[in-house]
Amino acid sequence: MAINFKKTYRFAVKSALYISIFSTAFLAVLMYYLMELNWNFVLLFSISLFIFSFFVLQYRVERFIYRRVKKIYDDVSLLESSSFRNKSITTDMATLTREVEKFARDKKIEIETLKIREEYRREFLGNVSHELKTPLFTVQGYILTLLDGAMNDKVLRKKYLQRAEKGVERLIYIVQDLDMITKLEVGTINLNSTRFNIVEVIQNVFDLLEMKADIKGIMLMFDMKYIKPIMVYGDQEKIQQVVTNLVVNSIKYGKENGTTEVSIEDLVNNKIIIRVKDNGEGIEKKNIPRLFERFFRVDKSGARTEGGSGLGLAIVKHIIEAHEEKMYVESKYGVGSEFSFTLEKTK
Repeated sequence: MAINFKKTYRFAVKSALYISIFSTAFLAVLMYYLMELNWNFVLLFSISLFIFSFFVLQYRVERFIYRRVKKIYDDVSLLESSSFRNKSITTDMATLTREVEKFARDKKIEIETLKIREEYRREFLGNVSHELKTPLFTVQGYILTLLDGAMNDKVLRKKYLQRAEKGVERLIYIVQDLDMITKLEVGTINLNSTRFNIVEVIQNVFDLLEMKADIKGIMLMFDMKYIKPIMVYGDQEKIQQVVTNLVVNSIKYGKENGTTEVSIEDLVNNKIIIRVKDNGEGIEKKNIPRLFERFFRVDKSGARTEGGSGLGLAIVKHIIEAHEEKMYVESKYGVGSEFSFTLEKTK
């Protein structure tokens, strides 16, 4: 390997200087006592010895540091040998120490990141398995019952086939949501951005979910009467899905005879913020950072009885980020929650 000299020559300069001073003084003393003192010869000797000592020390120390430090790196696998081999070696121990510490920190961060990703991967696979096996086992159970003889009973046959169909619909719903969130993450879904009235979109969502809200006695309402349209710029279909998912969640986790209130407020720089607020059970502070993870549920048991794929908030987050907008969550346990997001406002 070719040694690349780096401009950190302090060690070699000092060492060569000490050797030259000592050797020159020793030579001068010998010449003074043993022969005639020739100062020109002494000066030439001193300079030549200094230059020779400097290059020998610089070269040898670099070789020494490279071989031993590289062996340590290779042994503990702290860094790829290629990344070290392509860099200049320095005799400046402070610089070397900083480089080693930086390598150690980078590798520690990389290891911790890999551990987090591995934990997330295991949890994600477990959640996917759990979400899929429930409707699968349901469908399998009804089909096996029909095959065992229930098929001959017309009443049971229709009943079991209808229940099996619900299980298949849930499977399709989960797969479709998984497909959408995957496309959103890799950026293969193009936004069809247009100018539209956000008030009308929210009202459409209210009309769609009115019967679902009535079952729990929840009132869907605006914070005030919006007479004039509020025009925004974005993908109308995707934004309607965002509002739908947020309102569905507020109904799902809201208390009976409660309210779900939507408000629209102006912000600076031609932005508006849409707030979806409920007076439901709220979310504990420790769970808020994980709300937008795939399949994460605050209530592991009760949430599944309400249906849904467990991907609603994850999809919401990706849609809003695809619009280059922000998503916010505020919640107080036992009081209620507020989900909000920004949009670009147009005239």
